[in-house]
Amino acid sequence: MLVTLIALGVAAFGYMQARAFTRRKLQFVDSAQSGVAPVIAGVVTAIGAGIVLLFIPFFGAGTALLLGAGVGAGVASGQSDIKHRRLSP
Repeated sequence: MLVTLIALGVAAFGYMQARAFTRRKLQFVDSAQSGVAPVIAGVVTAIGAGIVLLFIPFFGAGTALLLGAGVGAGVASGQSDIKHRRLSP
């Protein structure tokens, strides 16, 4: 139960950080506003987290996939905020 809550917390943290980064730092980067950017961000994050989580007991591929999904959703949400001019913190 605790491992599941930590995994969900990590995914939520990834979502919030990716959304904030996309809104603040990537606002004027055209390639970051493409439709494949959330997919690329999510896949790269899931692979990187999967490699790191190989060495941590109790956490595995599910946590890495949740983190990748959170980051991808955060980038997509940040893109939507930029598109609809919702840029206030």
